[in-house]
Amino acid sequence: MANKVNITIDGIKLYVPANYTILQAAKEVGINIPTLCFLKDVNEIGCCRMCVVEVKGSKALQAACVHPVKEGMVVYTHTPKVMEARKVTLELILSNHNANCQTCERSWMDCELQALANKMSVGDVRFEGDNAKLPLDIGPSIVRDPNKCILCRRCVSMCKNTQTVSVIDLVNRGFKTQVAAPFDMPLSETPCVNCGQCITVCPVGALHEKQDIDKVWEAIYDPEKVVLVQTAPAVRVALGEDFNMPIGTPVTGKMVTALKMLGFDKVFDTDTAADLTIMEEVGELIDRVRGGGKLPLITSCSPGWIKFCEHNYPEMLENVSSCKSPHQMFGAVLKSYYAEKNDIDPKSIVTVSIMPCTAKKFEAARPEMEVDGLRDVDYVLTTRELGQMIYDVGIDFPSLGDSTFDNPFGKATGAGVIFGATGGVMEAALRTAADLLTDTSADNIEYEAVRGLEGIKIAKIQIADLTLRAAVAHGLGNARKLMEAIKNGEEFHFIEIMACPGGCVNGGGQPLQLSDVRNWIDIRAERAKGLYTEDRASFIRKSHNNPAVKKLYKEYLGMAGGTKAHHLLHTHYTERKNYE
Repeated sequence: MANKVNITIDGIKLYVPANYTILQAAKEVGINIPTLCFLKDVNEIGCCRMCVVEVKGSKALQAACVHPVKEGMVVYTHTPKVMEARKVTLELILSNHNANCQTCERSWMDCELQALANKMSVGDVRFEGDNAKLPLDIGPSIVRDPNKCILCRRCVSMCKNTQTVSVIDLVNRGFKTQVAAPFDMPLSETPCVNCGQCITVCPVGALHEKQDIDKVWEAIYDPEKVVLVQTAPAVRVALGEDFNMPIGTPVTGKMVTALKMLGFDKVFDTDTAADLTIMEEVGELIDRVRGGGKLPLITSCSPGWIKFCEHNYPEMLENVSSCKSPHQMFGAVLKSYYAEKNDIDPKSIVTVSIMPCTAKKFEAARPEMEVDGLRDVDYVLTTRELGQMIYDVGIDFPSLGDSTFDNPFGKATGAGVIFGATGGVMEAALRTAADLLTDTSADNIEYEAVRGLEGIKIAKIQIADLTLRAAVAHGLGNARKLMEAIKNGEEFHFIEIMACPGGCVNGGGQPLQLSDVRNWIDIRAERAKGLYTEDRASFIRKSHNNPAVKKLYKEYLGMAGGTKAHHLLHTHYTERKNYE
């Protein structure tokens, strides 16, 4: 048992682990000390001073988020001195903040600064800041508004320490301090991978996705357009959070109903394309293992990871699967097979992807992502953007009934569903590889070794006479560690990498949660539970058994990895400089 100490907080005696901070100890007895810069495991530096408390015997106020407990400590969390210090700090932040709350991206969601101002009853701000008007940095996926930045440093810590991309940091000093890219470059000219993890940790509206809602509405209202929408697996276990439903609640049927009410002509499930991806990717893996091809084979579903690899490990690009990501595959199929089967001019089709990911916006715009002059995907909306569309038209989402996805792609498999969690692509691939390599149907399809939130998971899987060595990494810091291990000689057959910590369930486009939630609940685990629940409830749990995918190959694509499949479903990558 860990060492424990006796402390007193606001007159309450506690016996807590010796490695606790005052913030953690206070939480044990229901005392919620306000925080702003603090984010557990991401930014623990005590810079904003919102969480200050009095510690008996100390002249200065202490930051509860970083101050360790010790035997006999006596803490006061709401003395007049503490309350005034917090209020002054908050007013100083507000004095320099572009508070156009009515039109802010966070106005319909949760702004942590606004929540603090309400909680602390801040009405008039006694100070007047500079409020200089700085230009927006508008990239293909992310918009950065320095006028709303409160210098909490969460985005810097996420980008530098968790993701190891390091394209933003504090620049200048004093009142001129900003968060910016080197030499004040636009993010689009840096090695930014568009993962959007900076957005997920920003407490205000200083970072948000580049929105395409208006363009999608325009397409929906155009009678000459056939607007087809697809939804990624991770969306279904997060969308409900935008409407105050419990974290991780599967809302698949309600989501389909809402999309049909919004006016999309057909609603499809990207999980079907995940099954299609497995067919192509497993075929590629088997060819490489049997034919002595380039190993390890690395998954290509995460566009943030792909761009990270292009910048940092161009020598490994031959190892990356040539498969497009599932939604890009689906876009290509909808504008070819589906258009042909339904006698629709593919030029009139508008494909919209609902994704948990901001990097998908960049991916959809890549020049490689088109076939015969037609873009695979025309517009990408994040889960948050879909939530906003539903909210804007007044749909009472929690009260909706369930609808089903449209045919001919109405039912996907459990394997497709788990693509949204770290380890899910690997597990889906192993379920199919085991059957195809042995020409049998394996009963045991639960590959527990590749599940969970450990940063890097390594597993040995025995399939017939082949011992497959696999690895799974999530978060780009862990991806970097794994790539360095490979460069140093560690050998694998197959690797799954997701750019976002936890995988797509924690993508940069998912609903935002206040730090008061993120500090104490692992939203990644809760959302992943929802996906595995859907997987277990699925009648078909292996990608190669998906009847829609079988029919697609039989009627149109031919064999997996064949000429037509390669033309529609595969791509190539580009070595990129670290700074253009």
